Amino acid sequence: MNDLPETRSPAARTADVPEPREPESESVSPPVGRTSRGWRPLLLRLHFYAGVLVAPFLAIAALTGLAYTLTPQLDRLVYADELYVDEVGTMPRPLAEQISAALAAHPEGTFASVLTGDAPDRTTRVVLSVPELGDRQRTVYVDPYTGRVQGLLTTWWGSTPLTTWLDDLHRNLHLGSFGRHYSETAASWLWIVALGGLVLWLARRRQALGVSRARRARGALLPDLTARGRRRTLGWHGSLGMWLLVGLLFLSATGLTWSRYAGENFSRVLDAADSHTPSLDTALPQATSTTTGGVGGAHQGHAVDGLAATDAGATDAGAVAASVAAPVDRVVAAARAAGLDGPIEVTPAGDAASAWSVAQTDGRWPVRFDQVAVNPVNGRVVNEVRWEDWPLLAQLSKLGVRAHMGELFGVANQILLAGLALGLLCVIVWGYRMWWQRRPTRADQAGIVGPPPARGAWRRLPKPALALLILLTVAVGWALPALGVTLLAFLLLDLTAGLLQRRRRKLARGASA
Repeated sequence: MNDLPETRSPAARTADVPEPREPESESVSPPVGRTSRGWRPLLLRLHFYAGVLVAPFLAIAALTGLAYTLTPQLDRLVYADELYVDEVGTMPRPLAEQISAALAAHPEGTFASVLTGDAPDRTTRVVLSVPELGDRQRTVYVDPYTGRVQGLLTTWWGSTPLTTWLDDLHRNLHLGSFGRHYSETAASWLWIVALGGLVLWLARRRQALGVSRARRARGALLPDLTARGRRRTLGWHGSLGMWLLVGLLFLSATGLTWSRYAGENFSRVLDAADSHTPSLDTALPQATSTTTGGVGGAHQGHAVDGLAATDAGATDAGAVAASVAAPVDRVVAAARAAGLDGPIEVTPAGDAASAWSVAQTDGRWPVRFDQVAVNPVNGRVVNEVRWEDWPLLAQLSKLGVRAHMGELFGVANQILLAGLALGLLCVIVWGYRMWWQRRPTRADQAGIVGPPPARGAWRRLPKPALALLILLTVAVGWALPALGVTLLAFLLLDLTAGLLQRRRRKLARGASA
């Protein structure tokens, strides 16, 4: 967070005590060298202020993200009755029977989709649409071996209430759209802080350890355990930051892809590159859509009209539920024959002219995200979207989101994310500790924390480089609005602080004259 040069005496460097002397902010200067001619002081000041002002956002994101990584285990602990069967059977019952059981138990909902379990001991999830729930759904959990309804939860995109609560905490602190600014600010600055720290740390190691590549590499990755005081804290801060670098850059990039403002710009890039996730065309051929009577045609209206449309004489909830779910096993058989193995989600057609859709939902590596549209009358696949046909950017975005959520590599993914979160918290704590260790301790210069790096580093840059830097900053600020707005706020605050400081000095000189 603060890579200022050492100014302590040799004796002070051997004890974990505050530095006896520290120059004021306007006079702090880094060592003279190739890295000191404008770029390093400027980067040092940016890294310092970003660390001090943005670190609280990063710490909150790390803490809430750490909690979210535990959601699979927490769900199993809290919702075991709904998610897991009492006894694994030998042969699952037909999906139509399971859906009928769910609809008979909860006729207030409209059948929206059904998801098969991703393991033999998992229940089948029958998702019902209930208008009063808004963007939430009512999910009924059914034992696939007995057809018994085991429970009911209000879910959001398949997530349990606990997972949804922790997800909202991580994304917006339960403050709605306004709260999303915090997470986008953290993701926007994380890569700046990480890359800036990398450059500063490598420059410092090169200066301290000479030209030997082996010594520099070892010194960059491992802290100097013989150091004391601020040098020791800096060693842990810098070396751990090196180990975390790739992971932090990944979290920053993937977090930005579905943020509020930067995510919109990313979506525009996907539009321009024609790289959005391909959608499955569920329209039935005209020849079949006009003749889909009986179970496959007239009853397609149940997918959108719930219990309104029924067979003649089918007035009880059980009969209606059976008619709604009737085509599902034929549709699933066709999807299995088309190669869709593993857990799947089956969605009924919205009208008589549309097919049912079946999508793989196995988000673990190697992922399975194939989709097919099936005519419910004859069980024929009318359209398909295969994972290998997705555009590369769409594939990378999907994999990145899965990894960011801790799902791509299962428990290993969770452990990695937890390690990144804990490591980031340590780096933040050590950064603030260095700031405290640099505080002035003389009687006439007592302070709580150390002074910031000196102002005016930008004046040392060549004019072409300064112009390029301004253009690059404007471009990045446009692409990442949260970064641009907060950077502008930092600059205004810093300018105001500088003006006030100069005014105080002027008044002090006038009083002493």
